[in-house]
Parts: sequence; C-alpha cells; structure tokens
Amino acid sequence: MTDSVAFLSMDQPAERKLESFQIVETKMAAYDLPENETFNPFEHRRIRKPTSSTGTLIHLIKSSLGTGILAMPLAFKNGGLIFGILGTALVATIYAHCVHLLVSTSQKSCKKNKIPSLGFSETAENVCANGPPGVRRFAGFAKAYIDYMLLIMSFFSVSVYLVFISTTLREVVNYELQIDWETRTYILMMTVVVALITQVRELKYLVPFSLLANSSILVVFIITLYYIFKEPITLGDRGFWPEWFNLPSFFGIAVYAIEGIGIVLPVENKMKHPQHFLHPVGVVNAGICFITLLYIVTGFFGYALYGPDTKGSVTLNLPNEEILAKSTQLLAALAILLTTGLYYYVPMEILWLKIGHKIPARKENLAQIIIRLGIVIVMMGLALTVPKLELFIGFVGSIGSATLALLTPITLDTIFRWPADFGWMKWRLVKNVVLGTFGSFILVVGTYFSVQDIVQNI
Repeated sequence: MTDSVAFLSMDQPAERKLESFQIVETKMAAYDLPENETFNPFEHRRIRKPTSSTGTLIHLIKSSLGTGILAMPLAFKNGGLIFGILGTALVATIYAHCVHLLVSTSQKSCKKNKIPSLGFSETAENVCANGPPGVRRFAGFAKAYIDYMLLIMSFFSVSVYLVFISTTLREVVNYELQIDWETRTYILMMTVVVALITQVRELKYLVPFSLLANSSILVVFIITLYYIFKEPITLGDRGFWPEWFNLPSFFGIAVYAIEGIGIVLPVENKMKHPQHFLHPVGVVNAGICFITLLYIVTGFFGYALYGPDTKGSVTLNLPNEEILAKSTQLLAALAILLTTGLYYYVPMEILWLKIGHKIPARKENLAQIIIRLGIVIVMMGLALTVPKLELFIGFVGSIGSATLALLTPITLDTIFRWPADFGWMKWRLVKNVVLGTFGSFILVVGTYFSVQDIVQNI
C-alpha cells in the first residue's frame, strides 16, 4: 500500500510536518498582479526548507514501498505470470498519467487563480468552483469528499495492518507453540496494543518509531528477495493468464500496491524545483518506473516460487522452521505495528480540525480518547469480519485506490478543460472517458467480487 505518511519522518522538524502534509487548510489567497503579467505560482511559494528533486524522488518511492509490494505475488497469482507483467505495467502507466493529470491541473489552477499552491482537496474545490456552471455548486462537496475519502482510506489501512500483524503472529506463534488459534484471536489481542499506540498525540514521539519501521521494512524486503531467489524456480505448472473472474482482484491489488496519490501534491508543493516533478525524465516518471520494476520482479518470482500456495503477503510463505524466516516475519509485523501510530496521526489531525471546534475545551482530552478508541474498535470490527489479508487488500484497493488515484484526477482534468480544451477531435476527452471506464471497472466490478468473496468467507 501506499505508505502515504512515510515521508513525514524525513528532513523536517516535527513542528513543521503537519504543514508539509497540508493537513492545515490551504488559504487560497490570490495575488493581485497587473493584467498583462503572467502569474508563476512557483515563484510565489514561500517554503522554509524546500526539498530537492532527489529528496522528492525518495519520498515518492517510499510512499509506495510498504505492505503493498509484499502482496504483489498474490496479484500475479490472480493475473498469471505474463498478464501480471503486462497488467502491472499498465496499472503503473495509468497511475503515472493520473498523477500527471492531478499535478498539472493543480498547477494550472494555481496559475489561473494566482495562488501559490493547492493541496489535493483544495484543488478539487478550486477546479469545481471555477468550472462549468453546473458543477460550481459542488465545490464544497468535492473538497469534503476528498478529505473524507483520505480519512476513510487511512482508517481502513489500520484494519489492513491489524489483519497483517495478526496473520503473521498466527503463522509464527501457532507453529512454535503447536496451537491452532484463529486469526481473529490475534486481532483481538493486537487491538489492545494498537489502541494504546494510537492514543499518542505528539508527532515527535512517533517519528523515531517510523524511522525504525522504515529500516525494518527494507530489511524484510531484502531477506524476502533472498528466499525468493534462493530456491530453483520452475514455471511449468504456473498460470500465465488470468481467469476472467480474477481480473478485478488483480487490478485491485495492483492499484492498492502502486498508488500513493495522497502524498503527490504535498511533496510537489515542497519542492525546490517543482518544474522537475512532471518533466519527461523527472521525478514522477523515474520514481514510478523504479517502483514498477521492483513490483514486477517481486510479483513474478514470488508467484513463480510459491504458485497456488501464494498468500496475502509473501512473508507468510517463508518457511516457519527456519530462524531467519521466522525473525523476518516477526520483524515485518513489528515494523507495521510501529508505523500504526503515525498512520493514525494524520487522519486524526484532519478529523480533529473538522470537529474539534465543536467540543468544549474542558472536554477535549476525554473526547480525543473516546474518538481515537472508538475508531480503533470500529476498525477492529471490520478486521474481525474480514480476517483474510488477501480479501481485505483487494477490497480496499477496489474502493479507495481506484476512486482517489484514478477517477478523481481524470474527473478534475475533464472539468478544468471543459468545454473546449480537449485538443484535436477532442482526443483528450475520449482518452479520459476510456481511462474513466477502466477506473470504474475496478471500482464497481472489483468491489462487487471483493464483497462477494468476503461474504463467502465470513
């Protein structure tokens, strides 16, 4: 998945990190310039510590190198070896294009309205507010929709992590103690730990754990690749092409794994040279090409090695009888557990900005405790309902990732260009319709099959 807040732990003092993530509302104050002077938003950005193009590239790569890459062998299991390569490349290409659409639309909106920078939800609001008359009344809804979808996806991630941690512990502990506890038992136990971690409200206490977790995930990834390439791989009994009913699951997992749309505009807005972001050989294209190569290698060889036994995370396929493998599984679970507090921090800050002013000051502490605990309990209930990691990843990818990473940038580009800025024979409009159909396929069909699989496994 998109480790959408991983970059918060780098290069910035703690008190500035919320600003860098653009949790605080963007003030869309326009600059007054002479009529004949063109406004360049890059020249009016005031950034205390801008990020270099290399640093931004690292942030972009980190945002996609999380638990999602460990699920790529499962995607190839659903898609087959040949289609897995082609499908992953297709998803990455479409996602890269959607990133270009979102950032270019945001930059053009800034230039048109003389605003230095806009976040994700502010871009949606601004585009709708200045779009065709029929959509202007939806500007406030568009902003709220993006904010709450980011909230929902962040909280859903807590459920995914609960299932991941619990499934990993079940594999290791059940084997070691020769017991047969269900994943749900471990979910209940781990919820107590997660509930305590998510009560931490100071970012400075969470960042060191995130740094440790990032290092741990890198070690897990390297050791996992060691195991994948350690054994001889035969392709004779592996699938090369998917069954049609597995396509939605493949695309849902692939989109979930690759996309990191939530951090795209925050990191672009913090760049020292933002013109490098969308350059043909710039940050976006270089980062996504590198990520795609890693995902294809992991997915292809992971499925080629484990075949029909491929699990929701490739770490779960590591041999339980080996100390190194067991240590790697536990390290992966620990790494995800350590980042849970930071992942929870960002959506809670967004939520508190929206509701905090309605709560009396004397009750703020109690309200924070209750809200934080209540959301964890709801996410626990969701994890208990869907305790299989592979089902959860496909479900979250189909609903959230398809909506935010694909459909939203396409829609905003279409609204901004409406009615006449679509090029020769309106080819951009045709292209957006085709891409929108693909995104809708993942959203509708992927969600349908995911829910169907969840119902059958409850």
